[in-house]
Amino acid sequence: MSIAAPVSRSVRFTALPPLSLYIHVPWCIRKCPYCDFNSHEPRSSTGAGPNGEIPAEPFVDALLQDLESALPAVWGRPVHTVFLGGGTPSLLPPESVDRLIAGVRARVRLVADAEITLEANPGTFEAERFTGFRQAGVNRLSLGVQSFDAQTLQRIGRIHDDQAAHAAAAHALRTFDRVNLDLMYGLPGQSLEGALHDVEAALLHGPRHLSLYHLTLEANTLFAVQPPAGLPDEDAAAAMLEAIEARLMAAGLRRYEVSAWAVPGHECQHNLNYWRFGDYLGIGPGAHAKISLPDRIVRETRAMQPRDWFAAVAAGNPVQSQRTLERAEIPFEFMLNALRLTAGVATESFAERTGLPLAMLSKGLTQALARGLIDSDPRVLRATPLGARFLNDLQAIFLPD
Repeated sequence: MSIAAPVSRSVRFTALPPLSLYIHVPWCIRKCPYCDFNSHEPRSSTGAGPNGEIPAEPFVDALLQDLESALPAVWGRPVHTVFLGGGTPSLLPPESVDRLIAGVRARVRLVADAEITLEANPGTFEAERFTGFRQAGVNRLSLGVQSFDAQTLQRIGRIHDDQAAHAAAAHALRTFDRVNLDLMYGLPGQSLEGALHDVEAALLHGPRHLSLYHLTLEANTLFAVQPPAGLPDEDAAAAMLEAIEARLMAAGLRRYEVSAWAVPGHECQHNLNYWRFGDYLGIGPGAHAKISLPDRIVRETRAMQPRDWFAAVAAGNPVQSQRTLERAEIPFEFMLNALRLTAGVATESFAERTGLPLAMLSKGLTQALARGLIDSDPRVLRATPLGARFLNDLQAIFLPD
């Protein structure tokens, strides 16, 4: 990866933030009507094989070439977490995942206890496949269940049913020490009782991490064009979340981030690095990266379409866009992430992770304190209960003038 020279020195780091690696696998068997991620059904026009098959081996080769092109910008830095997201990474055969992880280990310095996560869809569940991923070095599975109700799953266009959801969850928790079960609420036709039924169904499996996402109608999705009938209103969705949180707390899961609950010690380390404004290198179609250098922070994006990305990798330049963050926008980016954490972050981490003096936050902190939105403890940057309730308003206070 070539990093453009800065126009002026905007930040100054004494030590660079922790580094993670994100690997994007763009294919899905069928794109969900609510999904706005960079995912594609296998077709030859997207870079898949002539019959729509996933090009697993050429794809792994290209990912490793993409990684090699980025090494000059991160050379020598330890990588703390790896996350295979998508799309549906569990479409890759375990032997391809094994070769990919081995290739990553050969090119970057993974820490000894690096968290390596793979996203999986219950619709691609096979016991041998999950076991193969574990043997390949994956030590955390993120399972996109979304619901344990058969009718709800049909309404939101999932390819699995309730039986597949239960089977995948049960085997995942037998195979991996660390598992994220992902659920959604505020779904078409869903009642408060239905939302709690999904949570109870998940808790039967004994998970130590749950993510709960409110269904939103994102632009450029089928649901945005054709909204589903029976969507709960804002008050109903808020009541669902309140009841869900109470139930999860009673089950021993602590809310540590806006959408995530975990038994202490089982938080997702890769996501925590995002919220704490760590660095991440992203490879694969449409992957994003944030890389800190001694005097600047750079954001970049890979080519989104798989076919375009394959061609860009072959040409030795997979990066489609790249820019250096302006000094004035960095405080907002930091607070946008840090305030999602219920425990917040240590005040001193602002200078450590941004390379800027804490004084850059003074104006926003004064306003937030006056409105009761941020904790008055000078040792921590953390939303108050009121600030958490109106999180968007709190984050917006730190937008550059």
